[in-house]
Amino acid sequence: MTGKPDKRQMRSAARFFAVQALFQMEGAGQTVERVVREFEDHRFGEVFDDYEMAEGDSKHFRALVDHAVNWQARIDQMTDRALAVAWPIDRIDPVLRALFRAAGAEIVAMDTPPKVVITEFVDVAKAFFPEGKEPKFVNAVLDHMAREEKPQAFSA
Repeated sequence: MTGKPDKRQMRSAARFFAVQALFQMEGAGQTVERVVREFEDHRFGEVFDDYEMAEGDSKHFRALVDHAVNWQARIDQMTDRALAVAWPIDRIDPVLRALFRAAGAEIVAMDTPPKVVITEFVDVAKAFFPEGKEPKFVNAVLDHMAREEKPQAFSA
């Protein structure tokens, strides 16, 4: 990556990393502290043979992960209400579950406008599922969650 990334890019990277961290925490049973430290020490700006990971906004990353853990029950309930009855949150893909938790944390506990959260996390879904229908699914679920949590953001 050339030059210093701007704040928007760093926040976008923090969202992507938060989804990965939440996925890793669930799959490996690791603590928040351990996963956050690993990401900040090793993943942010990691260089591969032909690719360099973005630098993430550490403050935003920590807030997303912490809020996702602290508000998980509420976020999961919101997600369940947005999903079809036949597909409760524990039956969906674990990457999507991590994504909904990170996005839900930003909707519930942070001041980011909901439409920005939706757009940013649809982009994260596109990174994880470039050929699939998941980004449209993510858009629909997050729209439902955001309208439930912050309806005033959608009134014109």
